[in-house]
Amino acid sequence: MEFLQDILAAIGVVLNGIPQGLLALSYGFASVPTALGFAIGAVGCGVLNSVAPISFQAETIVMAGNMGKTRRDRLSMVMFGGLIMVVLGLTGALSAITAFAGDAIVHAMMAGVGFVLVRTAFNMVKENQMVGWVSVASAVVIYLITKALDPGNALVYTIVGSLIISSVAAKLAGQKLGENTVAEKMCRLRLEKPVVNLSVIRGALSLACLTIGANIAFGNITSGMGTAELNVDHLTVYSGLADAVSSLFGGGPVEAIISATGAAPHAVLSGVIMMTIMALILFFGLLPKIGKFVPSQSIAGFLFILGAFVTIPGDGAAAFATGTAGGSVIAAVTMSVTAVFDPFFGMLAGLVLKMIVGATGLAL
Repeated sequence: MEFLQDILAAIGVVLNGIPQGLLALSYGFASVPTALGFAIGAVGCGVLNSVAPISFQAETIVMAGNMGKTRRDRLSMVMFGGLIMVVLGLTGALSAITAFAGDAIVHAMMAGVGFVLVRTAFNMVKENQMVGWVSVASAVVIYLITKALDPGNALVYTIVGSLIISSVAAKLAGQKLGENTVAEKMCRLRLEKPVVNLSVIRGALSLACLTIGANIAFGNITSGMGTAELNVDHLTVYSGLADAVSSLFGGGPVEAIISATGAAPHAVLSGVIMMTIMALILFFGLLPKIGKFVPSQSIAGFLFILGAFVTIPGDGAAAFATGTAGGSVIAAVTMSVTAVFDPFFGMLAGLVLKMIVGATGLAL
């Protein structure tokens, strides 16, 4: 019975990951190479006995997709960002960075990313208003209902439900689906040569900053579902390595997520099963085939909920509740700059203001 619960938890997270995988495809990331990232995550969790699995994460996908002007730029950002995280994890520098930045800046940066998700959602609505509005409306209704009935799985119901409803609406409206979907042959891997320019460097640093916050927040939430302790450095190493290898062959980013497998009887095993299933789906080129029946704008509702209902309220409240000197203004500046520019500039702005407050004693 416990093993069945492990499998059911894994399947639930897979259902949550597939639509976000379709989002990654819409930005030009390939699915088959991403299987390598999931394989690394499965091995990493199993060997290191870590309860924090990795999967498609909307925040990182949207950030890389929006900051990269070309597919090659996006892949390079993800690869270099992943390598930065591997170094931070191996040296144990992640904890030192977050301790220096403080909760106000880290949570404010994540809240700023929430605004980016909302903006991306409504950009999708503009691209296809019928599908976009149906997705947003159904996501809001489903989330509000399931949040009251089953809060632990509300996001899973929301993403799957809104995606199905908006896809059916598109079909009934006679829209052509899957025209831009690129079919992939299983086990077809091709090395993608990375490029280095100012845009890529900025993107890699931004993704690294975002990943720092996500690893701490999402990793601890997942581990908190059970009794296991999280080693965030371990998570940082295998998630960073997964990003680097996946993107080197054209695949998308795979990051820490809030995973229901953390509450399974055997959390590590359940996480490994989830990542193995995802790796097989991607390896056999099944994700683009699913994409032929799903318009890319159907993810708009989930992005809106994730940003407006989850990330902004949760991380925003945590950022403004620190009670440190000038904490509210530092959080507001970090959040605003992140929303307008990117997480790297957001964290940098917050750190500069924090040092000014500390050096001058100004009461903001």
